[in-house]
Amino acid sequence: MRGPFHPEVPFSPRRAPFFYGWVVVGAATLGLFASIPGQTMGVSVFNDALIDATGLTRLAVANAYLAGTVASGLCLPWGGTLLDRFGARQAIVAASIGLGVMLVLLSHVDHLAPSGAEFVVLAALFFGLRFSGQGMLAMTSRTTMARWFERIRGFVAGVSGVFVGFAFGYAPRLFDAWIERAGWRGAWREMALIVGVGFAFIAWLFFRNRPEECGLTLDGDPPKEKRAEAAEEEPSKTRRQALRTVAFWAVTICLSSQALIITGVTFHIVDIGAKVGLERAAAVAVFLPMAVVSTTTGFFGGALADRVRVRTLLALFVVAQTLGLVGAAYLETGPILFMAGFGISGGLFGPIAQVAYPRYFGRQHLGAIAGAQMMAVVLGSAVGPSLLAVSERLTGSYGPALLDLIALPVVGAALALRMEREPS
Repeated sequence: MRGPFHPEVPFSPRRAPFFYGWVVVGAATLGLFASIPGQTMGVSVFNDALIDATGLTRLAVANAYLAGTVASGLCLPWGGTLLDRFGARQAIVAASIGLGVMLVLLSHVDHLAPSGAEFVVLAALFFGLRFSGQGMLAMTSRTTMARWFERIRGFVAGVSGVFVGFAFGYAPRLFDAWIERAGWRGAWREMALIVGVGFAFIAWLFFRNRPEECGLTLDGDPPKEKRAEAAEEEPSKTRRQALRTVAFWAVTICLSSQALIITGVTFHIVDIGAKVGLERAAAVAVFLPMAVVSTTTGFFGGALADRVRVRTLLALFVVAQTLGLVGAAYLETGPILFMAGFGISGGLFGPIAQVAYPRYFGRQHLGAIAGAQMMAVVLGSAVGPSLLAVSERLTGSYGPALLDLIALPVVGAALALRMEREPS
């Protein structure tokens, strides 16, 4: 008897009039949209409401967010293992329902927390929010797209990235308007319904784990019998084997350093601008053109990823990171460097993450490997704001820390030069 997660329930992907992988790309892109309530830009607009509701200070709420983020990051390797074991369809449905539940609980946070336990309860809810949203939803969506394509994997990442980049950039404004209309509790509850019920159903309906399980082939061509020899040549490394390679650490350090840098700079951008005499509006204004550069770079970078080595992409990535850091350190004179550098590195993030790991390690254990990578990325995003805050407190400026952070792309570049030869 076929269960509810059988590849041909409720319909067979083989009956689609075109390659079903494109349906998966659409569903996975919606999955990345659905992860936004668990991402930093989705949570930040609710901070003032949480402060008022819990009675905690802004620093305490930030520390609760840090604790929840770190805990969720440490659990993501386990989540990646579950993704490989149970499949993308089960994982994405469970993550969607989990995120919906966390959003409902957060809307009742002041009623759930006994007096004196507000910090612990909020940190626990942030853990669930970040693990299900930023972690499992995003990781499963990207991993699933990578499992359906090979020849045009980078192009697929670029196409998806155009829509994701716009959605992530517009989300804070949308959420702010949502709060104005429905209140912060109502906004979170409506999001919970959309993600935990609506998207969970969409995910169950359209997600499929691998093309082979549906009687299809990678990219939809060539025919299965012509793929046999190619399939035998596909690399298949376990997470333990991947962790022993320079390639894994070169890519992971570059991606996690981007998360650390961007989260830290974004969190403190108003104060960074104020230190150099920029008004709030002028400091925040750098993000719109940066988003345009990022979206454009993501599309063309995805197409480029199918034609060049990962090492070449990483070289462009670390150069852009360095330019962005210099622009941030001298924001009053270097806003163009800031926008171009971080825009290019942000645009290349998705194609590199989606192309590098399956190209080097194959698809069989991709969830477990992606879980280890996501752990590093999430931990980097947790550390970034605190690192820059400590620097500002000690030196009275963000400049020294921003320039010191150039060491991260330098390390990434050094490792990239030592990367193993890519499988042919």
